[in-house]
Amino acid sequence: MTKNVPAPAPAPRQMRTAMVALAGSLVIAACGGGGGGPSFPIIPPAPAPAPAPAPTPLATLDGSVPLVIGHRGLPGLYPEETKTAYEAAADAGADSLETDLHLTKDCVLVARHNPWLSDNTNIADVAATNATVAARKRTVPGVRVNVSYPVTPENGPAQYLSDLTDPSDPKSVLKSLVVDGEDHTNDWSITDFTMDELRQWVRGTTYDAKDQRPTDLNGKLPILSFQEVIDIAKAKSASTGRTLTVYPETKNPIWNNAQAIANGCGPVGSHPLEDALLKIMNFNDLNRKDAPIFVQSFEPQSLKYLRSAGLKARAVQLVDGNDVNYQTGAMIYVTNDDYTFVDGRPYSWTLAGNPKFFGEMLTPAGLAEVKTYADGIGPWKPQVMSHTIVPYKDKGTLADVNTVKPTSLIADAHKAGLFVHSYTFRNEAKYLAGLYKGDPTAEYLLYFRAGIDGVFSDFANTAFAARKAYLTETGR
Repeated sequence: MTKNVPAPAPAPRQMRTAMVALAGSLVIAACGGGGGGPSFPIIPPAPAPAPAPAPTPLATLDGSVPLVIGHRGLPGLYPEETKTAYEAAADAGADSLETDLHLTKDCVLVARHNPWLSDNTNIADVAATNATVAARKRTVPGVRVNVSYPVTPENGPAQYLSDLTDPSDPKSVLKSLVVDGEDHTNDWSITDFTMDELRQWVRGTTYDAKDQRPTDLNGKLPILSFQEVIDIAKAKSASTGRTLTVYPETKNPIWNNAQAIANGCGPVGSHPLEDALLKIMNFNDLNRKDAPIFVQSFEPQSLKYLRSAGLKARAVQLVDGNDVNYQTGAMIYVTNDDYTFVDGRPYSWTLAGNPKFFGEMLTPAGLAEVKTYADGIGPWKPQVMSHTIVPYKDKGTLADVNTVKPTSLIADAHKAGLFVHSYTFRNEAKYLAGLYKGDPTAEYLLYFRAGIDGVFSDFANTAFAARKAYLTETGR
């Protein structure tokens, strides 16, 4: 049997000689020399990696990242408009700390959503053992006043509720508790307490979805002044390296000013609420066009007065509505009850005999008017996105909404030079259209993709995460 025997390995000296010869051949080939010897191809360097595709442009007014606005702080997890809620919102990534403003009995701007206190503080518990607090409950009913515009079904009810129970006595507004046409008889008014009394006696609680949100801190966290909210924003800006804005609302300014004048905070015909806001803005160097602040109001009269009185910072016209027609997606402003006056139109329009509704502001002509005194609008979510049930079923609810599409509002507002900050985004299923199947991120993404400039959120942590996902999908 013949065996295949491998050739012996070359001796080490022979290997070195062969390697030197091969190296010399490579040098000759590379230099173009030759004499008929072997040649070897030159291997080009690897190509540079292709540049990453440019990020998709954002559809916001100026192409900037949409804002996460901590609506009353982070009330989805903590009692609203408290130090803990605001600090948590900042830590969760909120760009702005939103707050509602009222004037206390001693003319201090206080951060609280509603001026009636039983639904967002522990005042009822306090009153059970504190006779002074108990005695301040307002029990005098309001009075009905005829509207001064034509009474037609299209204009709503013929009478609205007023707290001016004695037209000859401006101080009579301190007896009943009717706020811009909304009745809260047998409740406590924030304007009956000084700032020190509020700090001493009253603590914040959860409000929206109070049956689903944490309650362990209810009644334990003090009420804040607006200055304290500003101080939190400054401190968090310093500690995080991000510039946080504050986002105050002149809340119920018609009512607040009447209350404040009756309490001696200003002469008849003055605007104590707005004047106090301007004063604190000037004190904190916030009255600049580029200052870290947005001033908001549902009341155009309030924003117009502020402009005339020297407001230079950014202003936002909030826009309300009562309900949605889920068959057409149209907003409903007229109701057969007092909510026509509360949510259907600015209260100053009712007093002035103007029968139009908030929807007037969202027309091209209305947006042009808003642009004369504001920099942006703050509409309700269904005004930005049409909510419908397809096919329609009678008496359908938000849970049945299966079609959500952009209206022309963002495009119209941007064309008018106005940014759009929409309210209010919440995690609980009862606040979400059925389309989202209980996923709040799905809602955020729809609005971000449509070009929304900012979102008011009760859950800044969820909004921040959803925005991060959106920016990732745009290549950022």
